[in-house]
Formats: sequence, structure tokens, C-alpha cells
Amino acid sequence: MANTNLIGLDSQKSEELAAKLNILLADYQILYINARGFHWNISGEKFFELHLKFEEIYNDALLKIDEIAERILTLGHTPLHSFTDYVANATIKEVKHVSDGKEALGHILHGFQALILLERELLNLASDAQDEGTNALMSDYIREQEKLIWMFAAFLKK
Repeated sequence: MANTNLIGLDSQKSEELAAKLNILLADYQILYINARGFHWNISGEKFFELHLKFEEIYNDALLKIDEIAERILTLGHTPLHSFTDYVANATIKEVKHVSDGKEALGHILHGFQALILLERELLNLASDAQDEGTNALMSDYIREQEKLIWMFAAFLKK
């Protein structure tokens, strides 16, 4: 086939998917480092509960980072792999010096909201490209994050 990559997908559509996946990769890297910082610096009420929750979040992000990078490679492209590139491309911003649990969870909630918007965009692009691999990955992420967004919003409700 003329204009296809090694897995039989349209090369131009795969390039567009890989570019968006690199933004998602950058966002997950920033979410990871933010959650790691919250894990280390959290103090006060609900310390034990939140300390464990942030560890759960960054461990999950670490798995997704690897899956996303491998998907980009599968599409025939190169994943971003420097922190400079992550900061420059991410829609999620770095957060420093947060030790308050509710403030930290608010940042995580906003991070998941940003991720889910990008994942839905990727789901549409993947569908258009007939890329079932990316489609399945995004569907799984969206399902998980919808529940997390609901739970974090419920926790933060006053």
C-alpha cells in the first residue's frame, strides 16, 4: 500500500495522531511529577489517605507514560523524551510548593479534566484513521478518568 505505515494505517493520519499523543505524553509526565511532589510534600489533615492516593496516581501515570510512548513508536514516530519538551508541549502546568491536600487534589482534578479532553480528541482522530489500537487505549483511559473526576470532585465538594 502506498501511503501507509508499517501497521497499515494512513501515514499522514498516523503522524497527526503521534503529534497529539506526544502532547498527551507531555501532559502525563507533568501530572506524574506534580503527583510525586504532592506525595512528598502533603501535610495536615488526611495526610495518610492522600499520601497513598498521590502514590497511586503517579504509579498509574508512569504506566500510561510507557503505553503512550510505545503507541507513538508503533505508529512509526518518536516520542518526546526530554523534560524541556514535556514542559514546552504540555497543557498541564507544573505545580510547586503545595502541601495542602485539597489544593493538591484540585490540581490533580484539573489535570485529569485536561487529559480527558485531549483523550476524547485522540479518540475521534483514531476513529477517523481506523486506528483501533489508539482508540482502545483512549477508551480505557477515558473510562477510568471519568470515574476519578467524579470521585475527586465529590471529595472536594464543600
